[in-house]
Amino acid sequence: FVDQLKKVSKDAKAIISWGSCASYGCVQAARPNPTRATPVHEVIFDKPIIKVPGCPPIAEVMTGVITYMLTFDRIPELDRQGRPKMFYSQRIHDKCYRRPHFDAGQYVEKFDDEGARKGYCLYKVGCKGPTTYNACSTVRWNDGVSFPIQAGHGCIGCSEDGFWDKGSWYARLTDIKGEGFGIEANADKIGFAAAGVVGGAVAVHAAVSALKRAQHKGDAQ
Repeated sequence: FVDQLKKVSKDAKAIISWGSCASYGCVQAARPNPTRATPVHEVIFDKPIIKVPGCPPIAEVMTGVITYMLTFDRIPELDRQGRPKMFYSQRIHDKCYRRPHFDAGQYVEKFDDEGARKGYCLYKVGCKGPTTYNACSTVRWNDGVSFPIQAGHGCIGCSEDGFWDKGSWYARLTDIKGEGFGIEANADKIGFAAAGVVGGAVAVHAAVSALKRAQHKGDAQ
């Protein structure tokens, strides 16, 4: 297979590494990598290599890269990992429809709890959306029907190099920042702050209501 790759790439203008296997080696390259699975860029060194990772990559992303190259006769701008910025420049977390729940401190604590049924953020059950760059949350899958997070399962980070060696897919990321209430805080602090804001609002409402009742009672007397 290595010989075939070298033969067909000899006269190529560039090589597109489709999927995480070609881009990074994927799960079969997990430590200690007994099969010696090797990504394309560790075999071919004299050609531009465009990585389009994902397990598998999104169909519209694949066709988009080819369309761009045919239309403009050039390689799209790439990020530091060699991925097209047009599809890999934003974190899944940035455009996720569950993002407001993250900012509000509303999380799924375990699968099938009340938070899961309400569609809360999956960060605490291992979602890797905050550290994964891909177009899943905008382009989605199957003509835009859905994507893993929408189906109730956290992102496993399959478009990132080495995702298979970074612990359990259900292990929570640590010290991810949020922007709820105009502050930077981790998920636990955001949740605590959210509860505090709600509690404070209830207390203020009760105080105002009591004051109005007192004034009304005084006017009546």
